[in-house]
Amino acid sequence: MKKLLVTALVAISSLTIARADTIVIKGSDTLGAKLVPQLAEQFKSQHPGTTFDIAAEGSATGFAALIDKTAAIGMASRPAKPEEIANGKTKGVELKETVVAYDGIAVIVNTASSIKSLTKKQVEQIFTGEITDWSAVGGSGGKISVYTRNTSSGTYAEFKELAMKKRDYAQDSQKLAGNEQIAQEVGKNPNGVGYVGLAYTKASGIKVVPIDGATPSKESVLAKSYPYARPTFFYTNGNPIGVVKDFIDFTVAPDGQKIVEQVGFVPIK
Repeated sequence: MKKLLVTALVAISSLTIARADTIVIKGSDTLGAKLVPQLAEQFKSQHPGTTFDIAAEGSATGFAALIDKTAAIGMASRPAKPEEIANGKTKGVELKETVVAYDGIAVIVNTASSIKSLTKKQVEQIFTGEITDWSAVGGSGGKISVYTRNTSSGTYAEFKELAMKKRDYAQDSQKLAGNEQIAQEVGKNPNGVGYVGLAYTKASGIKVVPIDGATPSKESVLAKSYPYARPTFFYTNGNPIGVVKDFIDFTVAPDGQKIVEQVGFVPIK
């Protein structure tokens, strides 16, 4: 009887976050600001009556929502942490990942900047605050303004892992909510530097800086010749079912991957 009751409660909980007409998706700004809304619009045109509730506030919020069963899909620009997996298990949630696109984290500066390229070591030194003036890396001088994502961001964590040897960000770095906000601030500040996903590199006022001669592109991300390349994910509680499975299947199928490439990400196939 107790097992039947638990099964019934799980089924009811699933219905609240993935009804036939609504899919609740929370998490990564990198995925949720541009890509997922466009995927959702195309999916809705093929599945009349389906609607989406999308909240893009950082990968950590996606995992939290999956674990507390307030979302059917968690968007993430980083893998789940061991503690998130363990926390999920204690609450009966199995975090199941699906790679939906590849991305490159581009280092950006203002178009007025004299910086032409940086080394991986210089990037690490700039974002950790070890280097604070552009003259130290061949620039024309000026105090460096570092812009990063906030701590709930998967990109914040991934850049720390890929570019900074897990060191802490500079104490005076300015934390912003999304890729678009970083691009805007760097675009307004001649001494600014930040990072954004590939889909956000066309913003006005910014330019992408080659790292050790490599620039982020479809080819360099797939070949892993660009140092800050990464996969991005949809997470679900166990294997997806129903309309949630249909949406994920659509995302990784040719029609969905065409949108992935159009938006500026790198397709998985």
